[in-house]
Amino acid sequence: MKTSFLLHHLIFQTLQNHPTNVALKDKELKMTYKELALKVISLGQYLLSERIINQQRVAIFLEKRFEFVISCFAASCSGNMFIPINPILKQDQVFHILQDSGSKVLITSIQRIEPLLSSLKKLSGLSKIILTDSTIEDIKRLTLAHKEIFEKISLSSWNETELYEIPTNIAPLNTEFSLVPQIDIDAVSIFYTSGSTGKPKGVVLSHRNMIFGAKNVASYLNNTNEDIILAALPLSFDAGFSQITTAFHVGATVILLNYILPNDILSVVTKEKVTGLTAVPPLWIQISNLNWPESVTEHLKYLANTGGKMPAEILKRLRSAFPKTKPYLMYGLTESFRSTYLPPEEIDKRPHSIGKAIPNAEILVLKPDGSHCKPREPGELVHRGALVGLGYWNDPEKTAERYKIMPSNSSSRPNQIMIPEVVVYSGDIVEMDEDGFLYFIGRNDEMIKTTGYRVSPMEIEEIIYNSGLVEEAAAFSIPHPKIEQAIIVIAKTFTTPSDEIHHKIFQYCKDKMPSYMIPTELILESNHLPRNQNGKIDRKKLAMDFKKSKDSV
Repeated sequence: MKTSFLLHHLIFQTLQNHPTNVALKDKELKMTYKELALKVISLGQYLLSERIINQQRVAIFLEKRFEFVISCFAASCSGNMFIPINPILKQDQVFHILQDSGSKVLITSIQRIEPLLSSLKKLSGLSKIILTDSTIEDIKRLTLAHKEIFEKISLSSWNETELYEIPTNIAPLNTEFSLVPQIDIDAVSIFYTSGSTGKPKGVVLSHRNMIFGAKNVASYLNNTNEDIILAALPLSFDAGFSQITTAFHVGATVILLNYILPNDILSVVTKEKVTGLTAVPPLWIQISNLNWPESVTEHLKYLANTGGKMPAEILKRLRSAFPKTKPYLMYGLTESFRSTYLPPEEIDKRPHSIGKAIPNAEILVLKPDGSHCKPREPGELVHRGALVGLGYWNDPEKTAERYKIMPSNSSSRPNQIMIPEVVVYSGDIVEMDEDGFLYFIGRNDEMIKTTGYRVSPMEIEEIIYNSGLVEEAAAFSIPHPKIEQAIIVIAKTFTTPSDEIHHKIFQYCKDKMPSYMIPTELILESNHLPRNQNGKIDRKKLAMDFKKSKDSV
């Protein structure tokens, strides 16, 4: 059997063995792999006919729906690059991504284009907009109402892209089909990260990165063509898009869900008999508070955590709710797609570990001089292997900071021939035990320096979660004239905040934390804490809002 080496090959490979398998489901709508393949080729043909060629950027600003997925794989099939944009982003954020990436095409809906119209006048590179859910009358109305915009930018309906016949040279469709010649190290996508500082940066990924990511994740999750995987995370988030690629690699079904409330997830998991669910810690916290039917654990094969450390108390609740479901604790960064996982059988032995490297990757723990750290010695996590991305789009300075040539003294194999190799420096501080298992300490740029100690905000949050009194917690620091940085904790309580609960949490901190780790200030909230675009609790926003409130007093 031929192997896939380009992203869209995932679809054509499955087509050979499971053409009638359902690839995508959106509420009551279904699309088989054969139907998906034909629509991908049709849109790819259309892009080429419009002279969208040679790795032009195709931005996709849609909620989860069939057209989103079709657009990504059509860009791949036509030799272009796709840019998934989180549908919750506002006009200025979308404008930044379109401008920074130099997107040539924007695929969006008629509802989403209206708020963007004023910013489209300022875009220099955009030449084509394709609207889903639009009629000829809609196109005429918009064109007439905004002549100054659509004299420069061509406006089309999605229906126009479906008129292209399938070329005869692909019948029968083969696993290595592509509309244009490409190789696996060619760039295929740009994922914009939320960024710890400044505006979002675009991480460029190759076909190879995404193909190996799909194969590796599917191998340790033991995915099969009978799986039903729920896409709960944003598809603009690398871990969210990984639900698509992992499923397509094995011929599984993906349920596209634009949920509003956690109960929506419960309903879909139960109704569709979902077998795999991946989420980030804030979402797992909400999921763990739901009343799940006992029957769910009979079909939910695994739950996987990514995007941050899952609090031990939350994991305990989830395992109680789903006793037959295997939990996988994963770690990764967009710059290298996926890095480590902890197998379910190791969780009781090492509940705080992020595991070992995924297949076909090596994880190093290095000192600033490039040499290896000893067991239990903190150092920076460095990733090498097929998943190392191509760098940051249009930002050589940031690329040089994160993507570096592996130091000559960091080889884990004596007498290895040292050919220059680019690796990813994660910016995350970890330690490795004597058995090779890794433990996350914190981000280098988030570590709190107080009274001569370095403290991880995640360690503080973990202890506060273990009190059983809070649903969400975030720790951060502000400058302090005497102790360098003061620790601030903002937490959402299960019940209405009160002086009694505040006292209990503070007392718990005093009982469980060394003196230097105890928060200087603890603020209790009744509302959920703010999230960034990938669904993680936004410490940066909390810190900025807190400082503003202090400055205004």
